Amino acid sequence: MALENYRSPRQVLLGQDNNALVLLFAANTLAFVGIHFIKIVYYLSDIPEAFFFRQILDWLTLSPQPSVFFYRPWTLFTHFFTHYSIWQLISTVLWLWAFGFILQDLAGNKKIIPLYLYGGLIGALVFLSANHFVPALERNLGQVGPLMGGGAAVMCIAVATTTLAPDYRIFPLLNGGIPLWVLTLLFAIFDFTSLSSVNAGIGAGHLAAGAFGFFFVKQLQKGRDWSAWMISLVDTINGWFNPEKSAPASKDKLFYRANRKPYEKITQVTQQKLDAILDKINQQGYSFLTDEEKAFLQKASEE
Repeated sequence: MALENYRSPRQVLLGQDNNALVLLFAANTLAFVGIHFIKIVYYLSDIPEAFFFRQILDWLTLSPQPSVFFYRPWTLFTHFFTHYSIWQLISTVLWLWAFGFILQDLAGNKKIIPLYLYGGLIGALVFLSANHFVPALERNLGQVGPLMGGGAAVMCIAVATTTLAPDYRIFPLLNGGIPLWVLTLLFAIFDFTSLSSVNAGIGAGHLAAGAFGFFFVKQLQKGRDWSAWMISLVDTINGWFNPEKSAPASKDKLFYRANRKPYEKITQVTQQKLDAILDKINQQGYSFLTDEEKAFLQKASEE
């Protein structure tokens, strides 16, 4: 079964534990609400708005001046969760949902957050480098505002998803569906058009983040997972706070609640094996299935 034709019969639910999309939605939305709550406090306290930008927003967004960034290194991470405009937040969340939902279906739940972080970091580093090393941009440095929003991170996810399955069809009821690359093209046009009057360094950052998403998937298809160290780190930290989940079960307590032999090969389609394959897709992605598992899934989809 071709990857672009694959659709998981069991989607990752929004209310499911550790849903990466929901975690990203929550992080961006809570940051937005928190920023504007503080702004309201400033307003009610009759503090000039300029103080809010200087004392709060400037400490969360990424300055185009490397000298300022070195005093606020955390902004390399906080800027792509920081949105000041409601429309900027809505744009990030909608495009993130559009591509992230498909990526969850094809590559599993654990690839979204690493790609989001990689894209945001690479976009930020290119933004800083362009404004520092490109003379034309450096001359206008005083006119360039700080970098904020998840644009580069979403661009990375969009290109990665499209590279993984460019012929994936959305809205399949509309004359067979629309290829995913069409949606990505529209997103890229919308994104770069909105950046044309801002700063070329931001556009270069988005372009670099998209290129990283492309190479990330190409390496993933070769068996090299650049997100493995992040996933392993998170699992290790979770193990510190949930030792009972990470601790191996005692051999004395192992038993089977079944009359048949464990791991007995069954030729017919069973719900137990189907669930195991779907869980593997959810965690690792369709491309990590063996030929036998893909054949089993194909047989299950035909029944």
